[in-house]
Amino acid sequence: MTVELLHWPRERGRRAELQEANQPRLLLVEADASPPLTVDPAEDWVRLPAKHRDVQARVESLRRRAVAEPSLEDGVLRTASGWVSLPELEARIVEVLLTRFGRVADRQSILAAGWPNGTPNRNVLDVHLHRLRRRLHPIDLRIRTVRKRGYVLEPAP
Repeated sequence: MTVELLHWPRERGRRAELQEANQPRLLLVEADASPPLTVDPAEDWVRLPAKHRDVQARVESLRRRAVAEPSLEDGVLRTASGWVSLPELEARIVEVLLTRFGRVADRQSILAAGWPNGTPNRNVLDVHLHRLRRRLHPIDLRIRTVRKRGYVLEPAP
């Protein structure tokens, strides 16, 4: 996976494009500029002038994070640790969680994706999340509940 190098703040527009594409990027922050605030795991920054080895270390860290991010295709969820085949309903749930990987996905979005023709009672989602948690354990992923907000798909600790 390629990590893009961008000069900040000069290439602010390009940064937005890369964010949208979830492309890993390292911002080379000019000496007199303030770095942007970010919690995006696909982004890091280093202030110029920077030593080549420092830039390379940050690029490698971004590359490793990008490879570790899971992907879902045709009902198969893949991570650096392996893969698991998911039933159609659970794949739809995971798809929502993946779009917010590492961040909270609200319960309503998950329900709408899992049951587009009407939402079931609360226990039905809980049962499927319980099954998903068991399926994801061998590939080093977990679903964490964030009380009153939703759920987070993240690497297992």
